[in-house]
Amino acid sequence: MSTLDNVVNGISAIGALGTASFGLVDFTKFFGGGISNAGFGHVRGAVTPYITVTGGPGEVLFGAPQVLDTLKANWMNGMAKADQKAVAKSMIRLLLKPGTAPQMARLAGVNAEHLTEAAQHIEDNADSDMGEPAMKALGAFDVAVSATLDLGYERGDQYYRNASKFLAAVISVVLAMVGGAIVFGSKPSSLILFAMVGLIATPLAPVAKDVSTAIQTAVKAVSVFK
Repeated sequence: MSTLDNVVNGISAIGALGTASFGLVDFTKFFGGGISNAGFGHVRGAVTPYITVTGGPGEVLFGAPQVLDTLKANWMNGMAKADQKAVAKSMIRLLLKPGTAPQMARLAGVNAEHLTEAAQHIEDNADSDMGEPAMKALGAFDVAVSATLDLGYERGDQYYRNASKFLAAVISVVLAMVGGAIVFGSKPSSLILFAMVGLIATPLAPVAKDVSTAIQTAVKAVSVFK
C-alpha cells in the first residue's frame, strides 16, 4: 500500500472516530435529554423575570412552570430557533395584563401607565381604540422582549454547540486511547499520540472526506510535473 493510501485511510479512520463520538453524544439524549439540556439555562434566565410576574386581584395567569416546561420541550425537541422565540414571546404576551403591566414595564424599560393602558385595550378586545402613546409603549415592550429572547436563545445555542463538541472530544480521546492501547500497547508516548488523534477527530469528522479528496487531487496535480 502506498504512502498516499495510508494517509487517506488514516484521515478516513480519524473522521470515522469523530463521527462515532458525535453519535454517542447524541445517544445521551435518551437519558433525561442528555446533552439537549445544555444551554437551556440561558433561555430560562431570559424568560423567568417576565413569566414570574404576579397579577392583580382575580387575575388568573398561566403558571411559570408550565411555560418553562413548554419552552424546554421545544428546546430539547430541536424546534427551529425562530419558532422557539416566537412561542416564548407569545407566552410572555399572554401574561401581559393590566395587573402585570406595571411590573413588565419596569423589566422592559417602558412607560408603565401607557403599557397598562395597552394591556387593558387588549383585554377588552379594543385594540383599534388604542391611543398612540399606548401603541408606542406596546411596540417598545415587544422590541425589549425580542432582544432579551435573542440574547437568551443565542447564548444558549452557543453553549449547547460548544458543550456537544467538548463532550464529543472527550469521548473521542477515550475511545482513541482505549483502542490504541488494545492494538498497539499502552506506552506513555503512544498514549499521548492516541490522545492527540482523539482531539483532532471531532473537528476533522465533518470534512474528512473533503480533506482526503483534496490530498489525492493535490498529489495527482504535483505528480504531473515529475
